[in-house]
Formats: sequence, structure tokens, C-alpha cells
Amino acid sequence: MCVRPFRSTQENACANARGRLGLAGVGASGSSPAPRFGASWKALRFSVKMLRVVSWNINGIRRPLQGVCEEPSNCTAMAMGRVLDKLDADIVCLQETKVTRDVLTEPLAIIEGYNSYFSFSRNRSGYSGVATFCKDSATPVAAEEGLSGLLATHNGDVGCYGNMDEFTQEELRALDSEGRALLTQHKIRTSEGKEKTLTLINVYCPHADPGKPERLAFKMRFYRLLQTRAEALLAAGSHVIILGDLNTAHRPIDHWDAVNLECSFEDDPGGSSNQAPCLSARLMVPSRASIAGSMPKQEGAFTCWSVVSGARPLNYGCRLDYVLGDRTLVIDTFQASFLLPEVMGSDHCPVGAVLSVSSVPAKQCPPLCTRFLPEFAGTQLKILRFLVRLEQDPVFRQSALQLSDQTQVQMRQNKARVRSARPRPSQAGSSRGQKNLRSYFQPSSSHPQASPNLELPSLGMTPKTQEEEVMAKVVEEQAKASEAKDEKELRTSFWKSVLGGPSPMPLCGGHGEPCVMRTVKKPGPNLGRHFYMCARPRGPPTDPASRCNFFLWSRPS
Repeated sequence: MCVRPFRSTQENACANARGRLGLAGVGASGSSPAPRFGASWKALRFSVKMLRVVSWNINGIRRPLQGVCEEPSNCTAMAMGRVLDKLDADIVCLQETKVTRDVLTEPLAIIEGYNSYFSFSRNRSGYSGVATFCKDSATPVAAEEGLSGLLATHNGDVGCYGNMDEFTQEELRALDSEGRALLTQHKIRTSEGKEKTLTLINVYCPHADPGKPERLAFKMRFYRLLQTRAEALLAAGSHVIILGDLNTAHRPIDHWDAVNLECSFEDDPGGSSNQAPCLSARLMVPSRASIAGSMPKQEGAFTCWSVVSGARPLNYGCRLDYVLGDRTLVIDTFQASFLLPEVMGSDHCPVGAVLSVSSVPAKQCPPLCTRFLPEFAGTQLKILRFLVRLEQDPVFRQSALQLSDQTQVQMRQNKARVRSARPRPSQAGSSRGQKNLRSYFQPSSSHPQASPNLELPSLGMTPKTQEEEVMAKVVEEQAKASEAKDEKELRTSFWKSVLGGPSPMPLCGGHGEPCVMRTVKKPGPNLGRHFYMCARPRGPPTDPASRCNFFLWSRPS
């Protein structure tokens, strides 16, 4: 098994080309900075045909995307299109979409200029799930959900499953039931003009929960199935890229606290830590593949941070997201890899790679494309159609108007018959009957009206000037405000004397700053107890700006 860094021994052959294009390539030392959104990718594409792929664990495709969506309340089609435009990739692979087919909306699935493919969790709603968005210029020739082939429809599928005799049908069905893998197969053209096949495997690998040993076994079987499928595709002559959230810190450099992890990166591939499970390279990629990860030798190139501990500002995280490619593809076409840590909205950041190939789009999208789903293709009736006024046929509209006119004439005739049959009261009785509404607004004859020339007796008071009236109003308002303030302070002091109020936060020992209160959530004798700790974000112990080790139990009230 050969595990290679991102740049191969033949990287000098394309170093001059990268220099001409202004690419921030990643050499053996990995010291080059990662390109940002401001990098000249469009200028690059005008110079040489390039294919850019991006992977991002989005942590919920329906949630507002901070830093990308300027209007979190309107994160629908416009926001999703803006996300794809910001990532500026030909193929965007998303993980942990947390959406099932019954709640997937058209604005999230159908984006102008793209064709999308989804894999859903079949066991739980709002859990797992992956999606791939391809530009129309990179439309795949085939697409398939899952790794085992049990979800294939045999119409536009990728195929090439390999020997899966070591798996039972129940095991394969369970491994594909959580919506963790999505394959798209593309036609690419190399710089020599040769057309080849490229298969992208978008994966969201399972997390190994230390408290659930069965999930660790599930994770290892998923890796084995991924390896079997990738090797079968390679044997069939297709290039393979595996990209996504592998939920694995591959080497010690991929974790801030690798020294104190509970496992050995090389000797214990099944071990796990609080941040990321450890996995040996021989279980991550096929034997004929090479690792093309995002900056494999650059320190601090992390892709995931804990949101609870606020570790992202100090870059106290780990690397779980990778781009893996077969050896030939890496040597011949891979130009650079990059991270986009400035993209917020998730506990992960996007990663990606640039290939010196051009995509040959298919003439028609595969059947798995979301635009062919009945709910989006217009073949399935929706409740909304019953609530929208439909345009009527002119002949039908004219007949409806004639029927309406006949109905109105008949109603007038019926009213006339009722009036003629009703007995009319006498004139005297009508005067004592129901009053007219205007009678309530007319002056009564029983009350004498006041003469308009009547003058009120003078009380001998001197009229105030306009300035005096303004000053009187100001004084009155100030008196009312002072009275309200005194009353509020009185109420506040009363309730403080009764309730006592919260006690002041203790100061941490490392920085002398107010602490924050936390609650123990781990099962055990201290479950539910409150304690104080440093309020600063988690970071390296050597960084004075990171959280100190202060800890204090809260006294029971």
C-alpha cells in the first residue's frame, strides 16, 4: 500500500504551469497558503481548462448559512444559489444535509445552472444525508445512491460493485440505509485530448461513539465497503475521487492534541478519541489509490472545530475532511488543494482540489436527478394547486356568466313576490316602527339648543403665553419621569431584598475574568450539577489567549 502526499515526485513537471497561472499550490512542505474566495479561479479557467471540486459538511442544508447568506430568514433558492456561486466549483459535494425526501423543498433542490442529486437517510428524519450539485457544464453521465447496489434502479446507475460476498444482505442494507454515499460518474478530457471516466464518491462516514461499540464496528464495515467499491471502479478503468467528511484524523498532524489521544494513529486503526476516530491509511483508501488530501503536511490545516467549546477562533480543531484520488489521477492532473476556513455556517469548513482536466457534460441528466422527482417534475399534484385560481376556458366562462345572469333575474322575481305578499303597516304604525339610522344624528326637538351668541362669564384669569405653556409641559413630564423612576427603583430594591438575586460570577485563576456556568451532561453521580469554568475559547495549552484550567463547583442554592 502506497500512501502519497498531495504532490507527487513528478510535481516539478507542472510547477512552471502553476507558477504561470498564479495557483497557490501545495508542495511537499505544505507551506503555501490556502487560496481564498478572492483567488483568481476564473482567470485560471480562461488560461487552462480546469475542473474544481469542493466538499463541505454543511451541518444541515435547511439552516441559515452565516457568512454566505446575507438574509438568514430567506435562505431558499436565492441563498442556496449564492452558496454555490461563492464556492465557485464545477462539482459541490455536501454532507450531513439532515434532510429527507418528504421535507426537501424545490428551492433547495432545483438551482438554476445546476443539476442536483440527493441520498436520504431511511431510518431517521433530520439525520445524515449527502447531496451533490453539478454545474450544467459538468453534468454526469450516471448517478447512483449508496455503495452496495441495493438502491440501484439499473437505469443510469454507475455499476461496478466488486465482490461483496463478505457482506450479508442485511448488513449491506443497513450500511446504505443512512444516506452516507452518493456516486456521480463524469466524462473528462485531459490536456492531451483523451476522454476518460471519472467517478466521484461523496461520502459522510459514520462517527464512532465511544459509548456505543456497535457503531465502531458499523464504521469499520462502512470503510471496508467503500474500499471494495472504489477498487471495483478502478479495476473497470475509471478514475476515482473519494471526497467528503471521513470522520477520521488520518495522522497526528491532523489533530491539535494528537499526543494525548486515546489511540495510536498507526497501530490502532479502530481506536477513537473525543474529537475524531483514528484510522490507518490502509483502511481509508484502495490499495491502488493515493491520498490527495488538502495540504497533508501543513500544520494547523484543520477542517472541523468544536462549537460548544468555541475552538474555531484559536484554530483548535482537527482535520476530518479530505479529497482522495487514485495515483494516476493525482500525478497527471491534480494541481492544488485548498481549504476555505473563512466560510462560516457549519462546524466544518469546505475543502477542495483543482484538476487540469475539462468536463464533458452529458446530454441528459441521469434519472436520479432531483428535477425528475414527481414532486418537482410537475407530475404529482400538490395541495397548493387546489388553493390557486386556475384560468378558465373562454366558452366555459361565457356559459357561467349566462347562468349567473339567469340566477340573478330569478332572485329578483322571488324578492318581488315576497314584497307583494307582505302586509303593509299603516302610516301611524310606521312612525312608531323601526327608526332610521339618521334619526340618531339629528338634533332632538325636546332639548333647547344653545345660542351661538351666548358668552361665558369671564373668570378673571390671564391667558398664558406659548413659552409658558411649553415650560409647564416640560416640568410636568420631568416630574412624571422622576416619579416613575423612583417607583421602579423601589420595586427593584424590594424584589432584590426578597429574592437576593444571582451571586456574582467567580473569576478564573488564569486571567482574572468572570467565568461561565456549565452543567454536567455526562451520565454519572454528578449529572445535572453546575460548575464554573474559564469563559475563553478552547485552544492550545501554550496559547495564553486560550481557556485556562480553572474549575469550581457551584454551591447548591
